[in-house]
Amino acid sequence: MSIHLTLLCAPGGDATLDPLLGDAPLSDTGLLLAGAARAVLSADARAVRTPSTRCSQTADAIGLASVAEPMLRDLDVGEWRGRTVGDVAATDPDGFSAWLTDPDAAPHGGESVRRLCRRAGDWLSGLAPDTGHVVAIAEAAVVRAALIRALGLPARNFWHLAVPPLSTVLLTRRDGCWDVRFGQGSRWEAPRRLLPRRPAAVRQDDGTERRPSGAAPSWPVAQFPAPLRGANPLRA
Repeated sequence: MSIHLTLLCAPGGDATLDPLLGDAPLSDTGLLLAGAARAVLSADARAVRTPSTRCSQTADAIGLASVAEPMLRDLDVGEWRGRTVGDVAATDPDGFSAWLTDPDAAPHGGESVRRLCRRAGDWLSGLAPDTGHVVAIAEAAVVRAALIRALGLPARNFWHLAVPPLSTVLLTRRDGCWDVRFGQGSRWEAPRRLLPRRPAAVRQDDGTERRPSGAAPSWPVAQFPAPLRGANPLRA
């Protein structure tokens, strides 16, 4: 027996430019994009989702009858909830930098990246052998965490996995290993950076260069190759 799991990244969250941290309703554009995912996913599929407004609306727009799964809840950003990434980066640059580089850091008082990866991994490991095919609608952070476990990557690689909105990742478990295949991509090209580049340095009269203060640091997000439409799975 095998497990066939399709992870669908919900629109919004940290898959967008300068995202609002924490849960939030989908924008009108996000709802339109979610509705377009009907062409990719069958409405008859068994589905679970993150217990968030964003993922609930995504499932409804697709027409999936989904069940909330607490173990797939989004990364808890504690005191940063409701703030934008740009605001956090500007007001707490040291904490923000630690969050992006140290998987054990939780400067917001919430959950560390490593704990999220462990939680998502525990959920994957707990799937019954006769699970069959299931669709999981989740935030980008949860999809990254699942990939960390399925590919056996160190948790420090978490932020280097770009997960575009409404992209799909197909995980198949056979003989105790996960095969990973990238499915249909989103209609939006994933941004290579979630924050603007730092402004260019300004040369002053004395010949020295000065970089404007207050510029938000860039997220260290690397772009995945274009989602695959055929075979070539990666063995975990």
